[in-house]
Amino acid sequence: MHTREEKLQAFGRLLDVLDRLRKECPWDKKQTNESLRPNTIEETFELCDALMKDDKVNICKELGDVLMHVCFYALIGNETEDFDIADVCNQQADKLIFRHPHIYGEVKADTEEQVLENWEQIKLKEKDGNKSVLSGVPDALPSLIKAYRIQDKARNVGFDWQERRDVWKKVREELDELETELNKEDKEHSTAELGDFIFSVINAARLYHLNPDNALEHTNQKFIRRFNYVEQHSIKEGKPLTEMTLEEMDQLWDEAKQIEKQTENEQ
Repeated sequence: MHTREEKLQAFGRLLDVLDRLRKECPWDKKQTNESLRPNTIEETFELCDALMKDDKVNICKELGDVLMHVCFYALIGNETEDFDIADVCNQQADKLIFRHPHIYGEVKADTEEQVLENWEQIKLKEKDGNKSVLSGVPDALPSLIKAYRIQDKARNVGFDWQERRDVWKKVREELDELETELNKEDKEHSTAELGDFIFSVINAARLYHLNPDNALEHTNQKFIRRFNYVEQHSIKEGKPLTEMTLEEMDQLWDEAKQIEKQTENEQ
């Protein structure tokens, strides 16, 4: 791996490249915070995709894309004399030092749980009590991730189940209420109860230290693999999916499951 000096040189090289592109490239010259934002979102999701697949080559590539965007925003900030990349780095370093008193101070925190408990209290001190506990959750977060973050922030100030197994009573209660509204064919109330049920399942996942977003994405990928298997074999058989019976598709689906199990056992 590279030395610290080589890493700093590489970072400086990236900054130099961006400086030149900003001055000489017609596209780069025109970019603003607003125009870059959609691309930043896309690059972030591409990084997340590579992380989910544990694709080391693309993780490195996508990290570069995200880093380039961070540096580009800092370059724009430098042009408006609001901030530059040094301000970004120093502010982040200062924040990390302040939020880790168990490393840089006298606070004791021997476990991950203790660190997390201290984290929200420290962040509230940073806000001088002017913002609510949940104000730090971005509005633009995807709903599933937002629900997890809301629950986690509430937990960090003591608003949580005393015994995690008690959450299952709430999950069952919300499921019953959802079924009741569905049986009434009341779309508005069914939608509300569906949200409550999903929120309670996410809460259960959090209490058992499971990441619901990762879990759902693994299931998405699993469904895609199995459905692709069904589709590919329908093509081999010369029979479009629209002409297959549900029983025929189920049989191919079960074959895909068995192949996955065999592959897992061989690994």
